Amino acid sequence: MTSVKVAKISRADLRSTCQEMAWITDVQHLSSYNWIEASSPTIAVPGRPALWTPPELHTKLHKDYGLIYIAQNAARHPASPLESLFRAVYLENPSFDIRSIDLVTDQTNIRKLLAFVNPKTSRSDHKPFTINVERVRNTQTVIFCRSERETYDTILPYQYIGFAKEFAKAFTTEQVTGSTGHYRIISYRFGGLKLMVRHETDGYVGSPLSNGSTGVGDVNVDEVSRPFEYLYYGRPYLQLSQAASLAGAGLSIKREGQVVPIQSTLEVKTRAVSMPIDVDEVIPQLWVSQTPNLVRAYHMGGLFETPTVEDMTVEIKKWEEAQQDDLKKLVSLFARIIGVVKECGGQAVLKYDPDSEKLEIWERGADNMLPADLYARFDQDRISSKSEPASSSDRD
Repeated sequence: MTSVKVAKISRADLRSTCQEMAWITDVQHLSSYNWIEASSPTIAVPGRPALWTPPELHTKLHKDYGLIYIAQNAARHPASPLESLFRAVYLENPSFDIRSIDLVTDQTNIRKLLAFVNPKTSRSDHKPFTINVERVRNTQTVIFCRSERETYDTILPYQYIGFAKEFAKAFTTEQVTGSTGHYRIISYRFGGLKLMVRHETDGYVGSPLSNGSTGVGDVNVDEVSRPFEYLYYGRPYLQLSQAASLAGAGLSIKREGQVVPIQSTLEVKTRAVSMPIDVDEVIPQLWVSQTPNLVRAYHMGGLFETPTVEDMTVEIKKWEEAQQDDLKKLVSLFARIIGVVKECGGQAVLKYDPDSEKLEIWERGADNMLPADLYARFDQDRISSKSEPASSSDRD
């Protein structure tokens, strides 16, 4: 089947059509998981990010080498890179109404589209990119799935890409056995849309339960450590040998970890001391993921001093206020893409060519992004919403 170009979007044509302020509001933690090193795709839910445990002395590190993930979700589970997101959400929130979400996406897609709106918001996201887009059945929900030519790379001893991987080994401590990465799924409102966003988390500061708080994401330890038992589509499911595969699932799931509050999460950046990290380079990423803490770690020939953890909450808010024109254009871009995809049958691919500085939307074949039982959740939620009378709190 020949692909057909259905729309072209120029940066110069973008307008701030969003009438309301383009703030991120109503941030909620939905779920989290760790990828586990295993012979078949395996995640631990809720998992736990690595704990920030910096050494007291200056530390000399070797440069990174070996396997480096570019897009781990796709590398681990190429048949459905988004399945882990949906499985984790439904396991932590069995009654979650997916039809309330307008856009499901990885943070990377948002960052790339923001860089298209204004290239100054990124120093590295100006390469060609492709995003598969799907409007799920006859719902309002649209899914963005990043598409990469290579999902991992192997760095040879004579090559140099930096020290990020080795820094993580030396300055953080994994909390989940066999973990190769921690991912969080949050939801928030942005410019009239409700987004569900997945992003990788480098680590967290302190113990999430050390002060007895009941903030966002806190859970009972006994609840997390008990055997895995859920009602899934009305059927009981019991964990066997600490691992489980749901009917219809293409990956295995085990119950392990502890939820960490958003307020404790952090992003880590490493760089040579001769190349200072401007916060404006990092804030767009922190803003999309709503990660409040930043570690800027500098080295001289691999020798690192112990960096500090910076609370970026105020800086993120100031950036959001200063970038309203660009953020309103981003909202309009989302709306334009969603509208075009709905008009062309619900399946499309978004392509960016930096030479032309244009986004192109092409029709896409009806390749399923998700297993059949996850699509059924959209139908199930629609049937449930029609059959159940609204409570007084649900009525206008």
